[in-house]
Amino acid sequence: MAVFLGIDIGTSGTKTLAMQEDGTILASATAEYPLMSPRPGWSEQDPEDWWDATIATVKKVLKAGKIKPDDVSGIGLSGQMHGSVFLDKQHNIIRHALLWNDQRTAEECVEIENKVGGRAKLIEMVANPALTGFTAPKILWLQKNEPKNYSKTVQVLLPKDFVRFRLTGEFATDVSDASGTLLLDVRNRQWCKPLLDKLDIKASLLPKVYESEDITGTLSDSAAKLLGLKKGIPVVGGAGDQAAGAVGNGIVKRGIISATMGTSGVVFAHSDDVQIDPTGRVHTFCHAVRGKWHVMGVVLSAGGSLQWYRNEFAETEVAAARKIKTDPYNIITEQAAEAPPGCEGLFFLPYLTGERTPHADANARGCWIGLSLRHGRSAIIRSIMEGATYAMRDSLEVINEMRIPIREIRLSGGGARSEFWRQMQADVYGRRVSVINAEEGPAFGAALLAASGTGKYKSVVEACSATIKVTGSTDPQAEAKRIYTKSYPMYGRLYKSLKSDFVEIAKIVAES
Repeated sequence: MAVFLGIDIGTSGTKTLAMQEDGTILASATAEYPLMSPRPGWSEQDPEDWWDATIATVKKVLKAGKIKPDDVSGIGLSGQMHGSVFLDKQHNIIRHALLWNDQRTAEECVEIENKVGGRAKLIEMVANPALTGFTAPKILWLQKNEPKNYSKTVQVLLPKDFVRFRLTGEFATDVSDASGTLLLDVRNRQWCKPLLDKLDIKASLLPKVYESEDITGTLSDSAAKLLGLKKGIPVVGGAGDQAAGAVGNGIVKRGIISATMGTSGVVFAHSDDVQIDPTGRVHTFCHAVRGKWHVMGVVLSAGGSLQWYRNEFAETEVAAARKIKTDPYNIITEQAAEAPPGCEGLFFLPYLTGERTPHADANARGCWIGLSLRHGRSAIIRSIMEGATYAMRDSLEVINEMRIPIREIRLSGGGARSEFWRQMQADVYGRRVSVINAEEGPAFGAALLAASGTGKYKSVVEACSATIKVTGSTDPQAEAKRIYTKSYPMYGRLYKSLKSDFVEIAKIVAES
């Protein structure tokens, strides 16, 4: 039976898995690498670390799965979106890559919107507003701040596409990842030449754009020797991590939505047509499904808010978990369950790193509102989880406003592994939520794209139908749903009330 590799170039590490054509996972491996922050708000990585991690994880997977080189029939790629790798004419890396969570480009975002005639015009051109995480403002930042480096640049690649270049020698990207550069005409699935001209960015700097299932090249002899594989294995377009993760969750048909509660939170909806929120509250990108699109809302600190609590305030729970050899989150969520739904009027705004959907506000900050002497540790924890879940509902509400059908919500990430958080999500969303048999995320989606692109399946939709099944569901509890339905509008009003105060707080910090 044919084997396919899925390689996901993540922010904290690279994950590689080997999948049989029937969806069975034979082995997986992860290799971590550092993230650098040379200044506050800056976030960079060395692309060589991604390549070293790719070599290491592929070798581990082949060994652990007892996979022969001749068994591997295709490779799919996924990775963190929006990052920028700058290469010179010898194809050497010019400087460290600027990542998706780098915040240095606020001025460039304003510049982009001004150059095209405003935010609405930009959304009309590329379906999205300018955000600091996107690739286009990073290119402008390099033009302005490191002109010598920019003058040497002959190619700009996204993270997974740098690894593709090392695998195949080809410069290529896919439509889903390219959508996150802010330089793609999302409607027509090609680079937006009018925008490139207005920004004075040469089209030659950008790689060729493929559909996610298309074969973009084959494994070179030199790469094959490093990886322990055979030369000539097809490498497909793959997808950005969110689109690949959606494929791995089976979000490839109209009406099926995913809610991924990881460090960040993502609500992802498949769309057969281009559907754009005119105010830019959610992203509209090309999907990894040929000729389709997706709408996506992003919560920057969803599960990350609970992780922050664990790291900063849960020393007792962490120590107790170590003694009984369990995950600290099990103890933390048991405590949360002791508090009632709604926490007797205690709200937590999870804007610890600003917020993207629906506010696009880098100045937003986390806060508790409604504290009283009645509130203890259990209410504090539960309010964090409720706040993150309310933030996810914000994205669902925008998608609903856009008249995108929501027939099924599939959960994934850490929030799907917790029975307590699954129930909370059902209660806050007011809808049945489901879990599936696949938990491998973007790497699994990348492997499915490889299986589809090399002909084992007629399409990625067929590949998902053959390998992904719903294994359980959770219905909302009537009383909890009633409480959350009543409380959710207050959650939304709190941000509006504090928005101007967040700006003033940012000024105080900047001047201190």
